[in-house]
Order: sequence, then structure tokens, then C-alpha cells
Amino acid sequence: MDRQTEGESRRRSLLKAVSWRVLATLTTILIAWAVYQDIKPALAIGGIEFVAKFLVYYFHERAWQMIPR
Repeated sequence: MDRQTEGESRRRSLLKAVSWRVLATLTTILIAWAVYQDIKPALAIGGIEFVAKFLVYYFHERAWQMIPR
């Protein structure tokens, strides 16, 4: 079996992580903006959330690739 049929490639995991994080972070920014009525803290919260959750998601995806089917 080649690597592509055994599981997702690292690139695909990375692209999925980025696309999901962009959508989820925009949601977080909009919620924070509604709560604080100020875009600066909303963007700060969104930026921190993006980096932290992106890393957690990517490594979670890669960990699942180590589990045999």
C-alpha cells in the first residue's frame, strides 16, 4: 500500500487544519466583538485562539494517523 491509501498526507492534514481554523477563528472574533463592542480585543482573542487551536488540531490529526485501522 502506498502512503496515500493508508491515511491522510501531512499536507492534507495541514490544509484541513488551516481551513477549519480560519472559519472557527472568524466566528470567535465576531462573538468577542459582540461581547466587547471593540474590535481590538476581539482580534487579539482571535489571534491567540487561532495559533493555539491550530497546533492542537494538527497534532491531534497526526496522532490519529498512527492508530491502525
